[in-house]
Amino acid sequence: MDLFTKCYNFKRADEVKALGYYPYFRPIEENEGPEVQIEGRKIIMAGSNNYLGLTAHPRVKEAAIKAVEKYGSGCSGSRYLTGTLDLHNELEHRLADYFGKEDCLLFSTGYQTAQGIIPTLVQKGEYVVSDRDNHACIVAGNLMAKGAFADIVRYKHNNMKDLERVINQIPKEKGKLIVTDGVFSTTGEIVDLPELVRIAKDNNARILVDDAHSVGVIGKGGRGTASHFDLEDEVDMTMGTFSKTFASLGGFVVGERAVINYIKHHAPALIFSASPTPAAVAAAIAALDLMLENPHLIDKLIKNCDKMRKGFSELGFKIIDGQTGVVPVIIGDDMNTFIFWRKLFDAGVFVNAFISPGVPQGMQMLRTSYMATHEDEHLDKILEIFGKIGKELGVIS
Repeated sequence: MDLFTKCYNFKRADEVKALGYYPYFRPIEENEGPEVQIEGRKIIMAGSNNYLGLTAHPRVKEAAIKAVEKYGSGCSGSRYLTGTLDLHNELEHRLADYFGKEDCLLFSTGYQTAQGIIPTLVQKGEYVVSDRDNHACIVAGNLMAKGAFADIVRYKHNNMKDLERVINQIPKEKGKLIVTDGVFSTTGEIVDLPELVRIAKDNNARILVDDAHSVGVIGKGGRGTASHFDLEDEVDMTMGTFSKTFASLGGFVVGERAVINYIKHHAPALIFSASPTPAAVAAAIAALDLMLENPHLIDKLIKNCDKMRKGFSELGFKIIDGQTGVVPVIIGDDMNTFIFWRKLFDAGVFVNAFISPGVPQGMQMLRTSYMATHEDEHLDKILEIFGKIGKELGVIS
């Protein structure tokens, strides 16, 4: 069979496009944060992970512009060779201090960060113990570790009894890394970190938490999941991204200096990748400054999300409850999810459509997410439009 046969036979996307319901790859023409321009008209953005609304902040944009003027558009090399700027070192020092850890290492994307950490640390005869619903970047990192003959075991989503069952089957003397999302990106749920920490201690395991959707959302001053539970000293490594709260692009990991130093000198994802661009790093530094100077932004974000959780529930929608910036509305069917998405878009609201197999059957959803810069007029309009379409489609009565 020809290698490309599967490509020629892939028709699902074209079929949905033909029906007019395709929700993906919509080009944004202008971005003001809570509102964007798509296809020449203003749309309320309720699908972005720009949690504190900083991508359009004048100081963030100015920092990026000044960095390009000083350093140029790129670094033309990896961090290992010619691609380290004083900006990279500054952001690493700032993040290590922010999270209360000894050291930090930057990567060029958040997705790449897991691939830099997991297969570098977990090697032949050692184990990755991973939540079944972890983000795709962790899955990719696990597969790379498996390719180097590490063992990968998974436990039921956020189920600490199953984690304990799985990890008890691993010999005590074997090296083990428990990997979990802090806030799960699809559902907005927070990991049961206190119980996970107890299990890790009992089984001589290390912990890596992916706080992509946690930083700037939960914890003291937005410091993420470990801070949320007062377990900063119990979590060995925290990784994250700059593409959400930090209004930029890139990734990072913080932890003990010796561990970060080992990753720095052994991770192919770092050594053989061009380093984060000057504009991206400068923008992230500016976003960090703004977050520290304006803690009320985090309070406003959570206030907005709590309002939307309450509002959807009162309308009769089935949601996944939580305390984070993600508020999923369950539709329960692929095509109904696409139709609902299209009607929202036509009415001036953009959300994210999640269908099977990305989510289990019956859990197809419109994942909404919010920003500190959403005002009540935006949120009230979203609820009004959701309610109207929900009744029209029979999702609510």
